Amino acid sequence: MANREIPVYLFTGFMDSGKTSLIQDTLFENDFAEAGKGVIIMCEDGDVEYDLEKLKTVNFSVVTIEKEEDFTDEKLKEINDQYKPDQVFIEYNGTWEIAHILEAKLPKGWVMVQALATVDSTTFDTYWNNMRAMMQEQVFEADVVIFNRTDDTTDRGKLRRQIKTVNRKAQIVYERTDGSIDEREEELPFDINQEVIELSDADYGIWYMDAVDNYKKYNGKKVKFLALVYNPDNLKSGVMVPGRFAMTCCVDDITFIGFKCKYPKEKEIPHKSWITITAEVRVEFAMEYKGKGPVLYPISIEPAEKPEDELVYFT
Repeated sequence: MANREIPVYLFTGFMDSGKTSLIQDTLFENDFAEAGKGVIIMCEDGDVEYDLEKLKTVNFSVVTIEKEEDFTDEKLKEINDQYKPDQVFIEYNGTWEIAHILEAKLPKGWVMVQALATVDSTTFDTYWNNMRAMMQEQVFEADVVIFNRTDDTTDRGKLRRQIKTVNRKAQIVYERTDGSIDEREEELPFDINQEVIELSDADYGIWYMDAVDNYKKYNGKKVKFLALVYNPDNLKSGVMVPGRFAMTCCVDDITFIGFKCKYPKEKEIPHKSWITITAEVRVEFAMEYKGKGPVLYPISIEPAEKPEDELVYFT
């Protein structure tokens, strides 16, 4: 008889970010009860409490682990042996190290299938500016990041970009105060319907992030921007990479961001030179992207002066 797999769902986020509410909504509204009995491992007490009687109706129990040192492999095995769950939800403590759970030896059969991070959009800037390392840790391994308590004034684009700088794979969800999902298209600081999308230095990082995540909408579009050229001698013939150095959160996190550019005269463009490039974006398969992505085809290239600030940002 094959070993059965027990799915484990990890919920991260600071206290009062909405983890408990999300878990209860998931259980009571998304038919998780049909997958069999389960257990919620609760690692902190927030403002919202579990409705234990209602949880019984879906065959779920709650186990509390109050101290980080008590969150051990042995404790998890004890829970497994006692409750014999078909599925496990872990509401992790926002002040505990994420590595503690990610490196834990889970009981036999337990499989981490999804990590979800909840974020209170109204306090995000405060945490991001004052406790950035802890905030990044909460969302770094999340498959889904849920910004709750949003409204029409929420700068969703800024929130998405800040998460994407530390976790490119995360799906971003915006939940309104009434619990509904905000599915409006995010506003961009440039007009993608222009004949040529002219990108300022302030816009480049935003465009780069959007083009990576939503490359299909730029297929056939023309863009113009100031770029530093990555074109060393060992680069593939007919290819160069125009881009910019970007700072994600601090000086230690400066990285070069650019797109593959096919140009037969690339040897005429010196490595680390500055250019103003106008190019057509074509969506193609590229080994560099490990799949499809935006590839630039130059329409014009002009020498340019180095800007006063060589860095671009994602805000």
